[in-house]
Amino acid sequence: MILRVANAADVRYVDLLCQWYEESARQRGVGIAKRDPNYLAKKMAKGDAIMAFVGKELAGFCYIETFEDAKFVVNSGLIVNTSLRQVGLGRAIKHRVFELSRTKYPQAKIFGITTSGPVMKINSELGYRPVTFTELTQSDDFWKGCMGCKNYPILQENQRKMCLCTGMVYDKLDDGFSQPVQETIEVLMPH
Repeated sequence: MILRVANAADVRYVDLLCQWYEESARQRGVGIAKRDPNYLAKKMAKGDAIMAFVGKELAGFCYIETFEDAKFVVNSGLIVNTSLRQVGLGRAIKHRVFELSRTKYPQAKIFGITTSGPVMKINSELGYRPVTFTELTQSDDFWKGCMGCKNYPILQENQRKMCLCTGMVYDKLDDGFSQPVQETIEVLMPH
C-alpha cells in the first residue's frame, strides 16, 4: 500500500473517484455530498489530498478544505475502493490526511460531519470529539457542500444547527504539530 500527497498528474483519477462517491451513496443508503470533478482536480494540484494505491491500482482518496481564513480545516471525501474495504485502508488514509492537515494548517481546528460509524470511530481515535454544529465553521461555502446530499432539506429546516450527520472537531492546537518549523539553521563559528 502506498499513501502519498496528491499532485496535478492525479487528475486522471477524478472521474473514477466521482463514480465511487455515487456508488457509495447508493450502497449505504445515506446522504453523501456529490463531488465536483474540477474541484477534486484543484485539490490534487494544490497538494491538499491523499491518494492511496495498492500496487498500481487506485485504492482510496481524501482531501482537505479550509474555511474562515484557515481557522477551520475539514478532511473530506474519504473514499475507499469497495473491493479493498475492511482491511484498514480507510483508517490509514484518514490518519495520513490528518497529519497533512495538521502540518499545513497547524493553527486550524479540524472538523468533519459524517453519518459513517467507522469514520466516527477513526475520528475519535485521532482525538476528535463530537460537537454541535454551532461549534463548526459557519462558512456558507462549507454548508453549500451539503446541497448534493439527500438530507439537505433536514439541514435547512434546522437552520444548519443539526442534521443526520454527527459533527466532530479536533481542537488540540497545542499538540506537536503546532510547533513552528525551523526553516533556517544557525551555524555558530568560533571567533
